Amino acid sequence: MTFSVFGYGSLVNRNTLPPHVSAEPVSLKGWRRAWRASSVAHAGGVCALSVVPGDDTIEGLLVTFDDDYRPVIDAREYRYDALAAEALGAGALIFRANAEADRFGDAGNPVHLSYVDVVVQGFLREFGEAGVERFMATTDGWHVPILDDRAAPRYPRAQQLTENERDLSDRMLRMVDATFMSTDEALP
Repeated sequence: MTFSVFGYGSLVNRNTLPPHVSAEPVSLKGWRRAWRASSVAHAGGVCALSVVPGDDTIEGLLVTFDDDYRPVIDAREYRYDALAAEALGAGALIFRANAEADRFGDAGNPVHLSYVDVVVQGFLREFGEAGVERFMATTDGWHVPILDDRAAPRYPRAQQLTENERDLSDRMLRMVDATFMSTDEALP
């Protein structure tokens, strides 16, 4: 048996997926992405992508896993609630930040640049530069500080970017007026 997950962030980057899974580009209406604190308000937290109800259509990958992989996905998405995404088929799931983490991040819960890079790389490879622009436009919370951890990535599924991919990520972040903080400013 299998189950499917609508990936709208790092799951869009096929390099973060296990080998031999099925993944197809899809869109889902009625949602926006938002940067949400992935930890209860405390020092040293991080911010991750979630979804919130909205009028937008967001792109992503519908990833199909064998049922025996469910504990791995549940562990990866442990601060999220699994919701039915019936518009994508019977049994399809979308993960949304749980109530404790459903708030914007802050300096104590920043976005990691290495995470943004993974997402931008995935959207570029799946949907082209226009897809990256749509990702940026359908995501709230770009005011949350971004921790520049590119030299020593803290994101566990960080990927090596080409120079063009890095330049695109940097250009897109400038377009949304992102603010950066150094690892020296971050809490441990």
